Amino acid sequence: QVQLVESGGGLVQAGGSLRLSCAASGLIFNYNIMGWYRQAPGKEREFVAVISWSGGNTYYADSVNGRFTISRDNAKNTVYLQMNSLKPGDAAVYYCASYPRPMISLAAMRIPTSYDYWGQGTQVTVSS
Repeated sequence: QVQLVESGGGLVQAGGSLRLSCAASGLIFNYNIMGWYRQAPGKEREFVAVISWSGGNTYYADSVNGRFTISRDNAKNTVYLQMNSLKPGDAAVYYCASYPRPMISLAAMRIPTSYDYWGQGTQVTVSS
């Protein structure tokens, strides 16, 4: 049974930082591309970042590029999202997701239905 469990969310002031973690089990983690998405109330789920199975390639949404960093530790079956310079607009529930193939197109990585497993999400709140 595949499980993705996010943690690390919370309340932070604008300009602050948070580090999210996503622990995976039940899958061959280092065969999976991993992504982070977020969803704010009343909005669609939005692509944030994705990382290749090796960690050697990463892609970011324009809105977070330069402020967020995605990384992974395959020995720990965990993917991370370091979020710096947080803004009120970053407030959302953050989800990690797995993509069980070695490559993903630039178009597909931004489509939630491309991913097969999702975590339950972790809430990030940013106060102004």
